[in-house]
Amino acid sequence: MLTLYTRPNCPLCEEAKLMLNLVQEDFPLDYKEVNIEEDDRVHEKYMLMIPVLEQEGKILLYGNIGYADILEALNF
Repeated sequence: MLTLYTRPNCPLCEEAKLMLNLVQEDFPLDYKEVNIEEDDRVHEKYMLMIPVLEQEGKILLYGNIGYADILEALNF
């Protein structure tokens, strides 16, 4: 399970979600979205990095996340 940390009104976050959804069309992939503004600890940790894609506590990607970046990070 992947976690995508986002915030409202974030164009990069919307783009990352779009890319994850495109990857889901080709590969089995589950992710949950977490709004960093709902948790002060998470907000402080990721506020300058979002969007952040994390797996099992490890940051895989952050910032401008593209389709190829996701495939490479997940070894598809």
